[in-house]
Amino acid sequence: MSVFFYFCIMTVTNIKKPIVLTVLFFLPVLFLLFLYPSKHNYEPLDIVKENIPELKEFKTFNGNPIALEDRLSVVGFFGETPMEDTTLALNLKELIYDKFFGFKRFQVLILLPLSAEAQARDLQKDLNAFAPLDYWTFAFGSEAAVKQAYTNFKIAKPLDDALASSDVFVVDRERNQRGRLDDRNETEIETNSTIYGLPSYDVLEVSVLKNKMSDDMRILFTEYRQKRKGNFNSTARRAQDLKQ
Repeated sequence: MSVFFYFCIMTVTNIKKPIVLTVLFFLPVLFLLFLYPSKHNYEPLDIVKENIPELKEFKTFNGNPIALEDRLSVVGFFGETPMEDTTLALNLKELIYDKFFGFKRFQVLILLPLSAEAQARDLQKDLNAFAPLDYWTFAFGSEAAVKQAYTNFKIAKPLDDALASSDVFVVDRERNQRGRLDDRNETEIETNSTIYGLPSYDVLEVSVLKNKMSDDMRILFTEYRQKRKGNFNSTARRAQDLKQ
């Protein structure tokens, strides 16, 4: 009798092992299948301002021109003394640039007055300490050119006295400024709070870079990927979805 029970126990154990292994294998697969449709159920990133002018007044260290057209750009203004607050550059590099520099035609453009060139070289050296930033460009123009370029965007706050801002802007390949027309959270929407937007991203706010700008950049890259495949619906907008 004991041999029979032992045989039964071993048989059940041998049957359980493949069942358990099968369940452990397929559960993650099923979970990913449930998530897969939601990843593609998104609203494209809003256009907050159209036709951002080209930056013809700016040149790189080597005197080369820069361009927004046909590139997906993050544009920042680090002022006359960029080495005095390197947090702006470090946050942008670590939380945005390092995630997206491998994407085709992505670039970071930092616009500075001519007087900042020496400090910009020092900052570039620090940023390139571990790997060269091939898609990160410092460009220089007159103070008037910096001010004009900044006001060409839809802005939330003005440049400071040193021609710097902690806000950066996302510009698509057609030179449209992208952001959020409605940046309310679910609770604010449910309580019918006043609509407010997000035309730019504050690089001093780590939570904004991680939870908003990073997500918005992924959405924008997905949009262009779907455009190449012919699966993009240009009439959809994030604000419409939020209002519903």
